[in-house]
Amino acid sequence: MQSFPLYQTLFPLLAGVAQGVKALHPQIAAFFEVRQHLFTTLQQQLATVPNNGFRLWVHAASVGEFEQARPIIAALQARHPNLRLFISFLSPSGYNARKNFPNAAAVFYLPLDTAANACKLVALLKPDALLLMRYDFWPNHLLAAKKYGTTLVLAAAVLQPRSAYFNPLLRRFYKKLFHLFNAIYTVAERDTQAFKKHFGYRNAITAGDPRFDQVVARSRNRAAVANLRANYEGRKVLVAGSVWEADEQLLIAAWQELNPRPSLIVVPHQTEPEKIAHLCSLLDERNLSYARISTLPKSFQPEQQILIIDQIGYLAELYSIASIAYVGGGFGVNVHNTLEPAVYAIPVLFGPNHHNSPEAAALLEAGGATVVQQQSELHAALQRLCSNESERQRQGSAAGIFVQARTGATAMVVEYLEGVA
Repeated sequence: MQSFPLYQTLFPLLAGVAQGVKALHPQIAAFFEVRQHLFTTLQQQLATVPNNGFRLWVHAASVGEFEQARPIIAALQARHPNLRLFISFLSPSGYNARKNFPNAAAVFYLPLDTAANACKLVALLKPDALLLMRYDFWPNHLLAAKKYGTTLVLAAAVLQPRSAYFNPLLRRFYKKLFHLFNAIYTVAERDTQAFKKHFGYRNAITAGDPRFDQVVARSRNRAAVANLRANYEGRKVLVAGSVWEADEQLLIAAWQELNPRPSLIVVPHQTEPEKIAHLCSLLDERNLSYARISTLPKSFQPEQQILIIDQIGYLAELYSIASIAYVGGGFGVNVHNTLEPAVYAIPVLFGPNHHNSPEAAALLEAGGATVVQQQSELHAALQRLCSNESERQRQGSAAGIFVQARTGATAMVVEYLEGVA
């Protein structure tokens, strides 16, 4: 059995330091606070869970990584009605978004990675398999699960070229860690070869990203926008999704200069009242008429009014009525989900910060997306797509083919887990 003596010596010391300074750091304090009664709550939840059935533990750092697991979970639940599903998250955003996930026996925060916590958690869960999505490796929990006899599966694995995995001081650590896994399924052949060459893991398999399967499955659901569809029938529609204030400034200015203008639907990433008020103020300054989805009047005129989506739950389906998509975040930390619009075979535009999204870079390479650096470039790209239908269809087709060609990861992972069940 592998061990990590240096990590297991240093981590408790660092955890003690974090406990000591938590009063000065709200995020550290929150980390410990939400885990304060974790085991008591978990024991109560699991007390009524039958011991029979396939027991699957899924761990994801946050909601984005969990979305990669959803098609795998759905496929297993369809084939195993008595699946016992346990879901852990590291981040509050992941836990809060999915704490009521249907048919899960328990959804919880991953405990602090001490040997005692890990052994206690594994004894409670008794998992047949642990499905870890993409990254977020905690050695003590992996070791405890391995010792129990749990099958460890890493899915949607990515090894970014400049990541810490390749640091000469850490490479040996990660090599030992990766060899704890019974199976590793990577997003791309580049990742598979990196596991083999740099870490000696010979059984890595290129499967793709399960999110492609997820977005294809979700694209069939369009009920949320059924009442809007008639308003936009026969019109060119620009949907700006997950936009931040920096996106809004550039987008509104570029759109206002278009001739002709497509109908515009704006979906802010944050829908708090003050964020919506800021967007409305921007539109008022430019004398632009708008309506909110929360108070949409019967007299709404999409050819004259911008539609603001000030409620959650619409974005993925809104792209189904779009002719062009703009995805926000690219003028901030990183672009948001580019697959959600691409699945509908429409051109996708976003800002320059996309380097932490391999799928965005791949979509660009495939010809289904355009990066814009500033307002003038955004205006030019939109004008070209609005006035040149063949170009719009060419880019849209490339985006759609890009997504469809990368489905299938779910079936590969499910087939392996079925052998464990």
